[in-house]
Amino acid sequence: MIHRRFHSVEFKRDTVQLARTGGNLSHTARELGEGASLLRKWLTAEQEQGEAAFPGQGKQHLTPEQREIRRLRKENEILRQEREILDRVS
Repeated sequence: MIHRRFHSVEFKRDTVQLARTGGNLSHTARELGEGASLLRKWLTAEQEQGEAAFPGQGKQHLTPEQREIRRLRKENEILRQEREILDRVS
């Protein structure tokens, strides 16, 4: 069984900084006991999203509009399921 490891936001940011200044990504990954692909993923995320790249514990920094869309999608799914149940009963 594979156990997923979780890293703190600080660890990810420090690792990204170290990878940038270290030069050799593969060497940095080996020193930290991580895969080079994971470090590449963190570097890309940090470049594209900046401070929002590592929200930590699955928490996302959403705009009010994004939160409303998420809420409405959940509500829509519940209503769709209720309608399917009623269609089966009828």
